[in-house]
Amino acid sequence: MKLLVAAAAAALIASPVLAQAPTVVTVKAASVGADAGTKANGEIKSIDAKAGTVTIHHSPIPALGWPAMTMTFKATPDALKVAKSGQTVSFTLKGPENQVVAIEPK
Repeated sequence: MKLLVAAAAAALIASPVLAQAPTVVTVKAASVGADAGTKANGEIKSIDAKAGTVTIHHSPIPALGWPAMTMTFKATPDALKVAKSGQTVSFTLKGPENQVVAIEPK
């Protein structure tokens, strides 16, 4: 079921309608590996501490079926504390909304 939801999310992301949308996209999709989270790599583009979000240009995330793109994610306060714009990082996504729960500079 999770794989089906992830595949549907990937198809939605790749649709021509979203290809014409702004570069930064917020997407809700099924989380994979709810206990360990989903690991990814990318570059932090911006941080909005007040909104609790971080915008990351990430490499492809095969576990979620996502191609490389720039996305805005909700993030935990601890993750936001270590985030710096322009920084290359590895990060961990968890939960049904794929919240950033950890950021590690590379």
